[in-house]
Amino acid sequence: TLRDGFSWIDRRFVRDGLIDRLSSEEILLYLFLVCVADGRGLSYYGDRRVAATLKIPEAHLEAVRHRLIERGLVAYEAPLYQVLELPGATPPPRAGGMHRFGDILREVEARRAKGSA
Repeated sequence: TLRDGFSWIDRRFVRDGLIDRLSSEEILLYLFLVCVADGRGLSYYGDRRVAATLKIPEAHLEAVRHRLIERGLVAYEAPLYQVLELPGATPPPRAGGMHRFGDILREVEARRAKGSA
């Protein structure tokens, strides 16, 4: 029985050579985000915590994150990360369907506003 969720990496990450085009820090950040993401690929870890956990200088983390964004592997709007489907992938069906990043952000903001009302 799996507790507290389940993370997986599409085998195309290796098979299609995506991993070969990433630096070791990019691989490290990507794998970390996959491991900590919820069922929609979301993670709320802040830069300080990510940098400390991965032993990457916090000042360097932004550049590493930017390269993953450019490659279409993650989306980011502070403090929210989302691991994306691999480029060119036919997304597998998910419980509740696919959710756009912008829709998720609006949902989170609406919940925050409702909670402070």
